[in-house]
Amino acid sequence: MNAPHTMTQSLGSWELPEELRMLRDTTRRFMDKEVKPAEADEPHDSYSLPDEKLKPLQAKAKALGLWCVQSPVEWGGAGLNLLGQCIVAEESVKCKMGAYIAACGAFGFDPPNIIFKGRRDQIEKYAVPVIENGEKTFVAITEPSGGSDPGRAIRTRADRKGDRYILNGTKIFISGVGQSKWGIVFARTGGPGRGGVSAFIVERDKPGLRWSPFPVIRSYYPYELSFEDYEVPAENMLGEEGKGFSFAEEWLVHERAPYAAATIGLGQAALDMAIEWATQRETFGARLADRQAVQWQLADSEIELRASRLLVYEAAWQADRGEDSKLAASVAKVYGTETAGRVVDRCIQIFGGMGVSKEMPLERWYREMRIRRVGEGPSEV
Repeated sequence: MNAPHTMTQSLGSWELPEELRMLRDTTRRFMDKEVKPAEADEPHDSYSLPDEKLKPLQAKAKALGLWCVQSPVEWGGAGLNLLGQCIVAEESVKCKMGAYIAACGAFGFDPPNIIFKGRRDQIEKYAVPVIENGEKTFVAITEPSGGSDPGRAIRTRADRKGDRYILNGTKIFISGVGQSKWGIVFARTGGPGRGGVSAFIVERDKPGLRWSPFPVIRSYYPYELSFEDYEVPAENMLGEEGKGFSFAEEWLVHERAPYAAATIGLGQAALDMAIEWATQRETFGARLADRQAVQWQLADSEIELRASRLLVYEAAWQADRGEDSKLAASVAKVYGTETAGRVVDRCIQIFGGMGVSKEMPLERWYREMRIRRVGEGPSEV
């Protein structure tokens, strides 16, 4: 009888590489020891730190290499791959203003990644200064006609006139305009459909552009932009005429994985708070943690957050391998934002009246999570 054939089996297991575990732990410590104390006495709905707090934080973050993590090293950023960006995104939201101002701005603000598809002179003029100074920029896609289908919805026109383009139209729900010097605006230079859209680098404080806050349920309001015969030098076109939709798509697909990771981070922060509360709070002679109804809520939240995190990792792995991650990124975005919304809601319920008070960040996170289910493409898309 022949001896049984010995097979070497691959477990197919995976874990975060050591350098990314170290990155996660470093970011987490920085948030706990530096960012949260700096933010602690700021107003409940604040979305910026005063310079006397922010600048020292930014200097410390730069020393740790936690600066503009999406931007290439060549231009002054940390140059993390997408998985690394997601690791930082999950940890850097764990503060009151974190849903939209990660780490309270301590890590700077990356310019839109598509600017690095531009010419060297465009990068040097526009991207490099904002990386050096940690400044905001904006991306203007959405219009009153819609935002989820930009190939069809964009109506803002950019008509060529000599060495410049003349922009006319309106953009709404554009974040960061009030804190920015420039942004990337998508406008129609041709006929209907995706092939008629182009991208432009637009300076905010020039004649022909009016901008005003667009109030929503978060304090960090987006803005409405109105272009009326606004002149853009032809040299400020990003890429070729009619190729703008590909830039919009690339930006959206790239942003969805870190966007989802950030919502998971807030969900995890809320769950950690709820677990601590449930183990301490007693009602009717028993701890909340001993009540099966509460146990179910905590367990469901933990399970869903773990599943969401792995979906984000999958999208990031695909992108980092150079594969098409559009589907995976969209799945991660939908499931991550829907999960975080449910988790924060459950945690508020566990806290009861304290959950909806402004003594805690939960009610703010609840409002902001509601927006994130719509932003970067609503769940139904």
